[in-house]
Amino acid sequence: MFINEDARQRFFRWKLESGFLWNFAFSMLFAALTGLGAQLKLYLPFTPVPITAQVFFVLLSGAVLGRSYGALSMLMYAALGALGVPWFAGGRAGVEVLLGATGGYILGFILAAYLIGHFTHSYVGTRTPASQLTLMFAGVALIYLPGTVQLAQVMHLGLGDALALGVLPFIPGDILKALAAVAVTAWVLPRAAYSSEKDAHGNRSSIRHRLGMLAALLTALFVALFWLKLLSLNAPDASELLWYTVSYSAAVLLSAGCALHLTRQTA
Repeated sequence: MFINEDARQRFFRWKLESGFLWNFAFSMLFAALTGLGAQLKLYLPFTPVPITAQVFFVLLSGAVLGRSYGALSMLMYAALGALGVPWFAGGRAGVEVLLGATGGYILGFILAAYLIGHFTHSYVGTRTPASQLTLMFAGVALIYLPGTVQLAQVMHLGLGDALALGVLPFIPGDILKALAAVAVTAWVLPRAAYSSEKDAHGNRSSIRHRLGMLAALLTALFVALFWLKLLSLNAPDASELLWYTVSYSAAVLLSAGCALHLTRQTA
């Protein structure tokens, strides 16, 4: 590791004790990074939802800033974009984006940052790679949930069509973003307590057991989405079928591996 444990603990202890202004500045930084990530985009011809780098910064905001400031950073991203800062996908801005087909995903950003930040900074036992990957996958699922609901409402779609347009094509890319976020957290998060975490003095099996159960649920979700994706493909060519089979299978295997590893640690 390029950053040793002492340096990581000192940084997070300093961030905790530094007060509102510094933490507000960090929140603003992650809001800006999310806006930058929104400009790194790829539109697919069959869906209005673009592939962007936003999710990577959303996941990291929770892990690095914690629940309150992580959620604040995404709230700032949404609010400033609504007020006119052109950093939504495609350089767009305005309240109409939040109320449009993709606005639910931005609400999901806030929920995902809060969830990841809550567990990461409340429990030392959540800072292992398996725990972090489970939380990142859960964060992605939380982004999809309001995103799919609003997409269906705005475009008058059924659930199946909304999933086909707003979720299924993006899982491969979001798996890679989750893995990249875990790689960063493995580099920066302290392994020991730096504050008053609930498991600061040991007894970390309970939180890992809960995360193991969550990973098992996510595994079932990925399996269901995989079959939905296969059913949604109309006469796919071999390369398309291979791409989705490999990427979805990777999600299933990674999530199942996390579930097995975390539950074994509590046995």
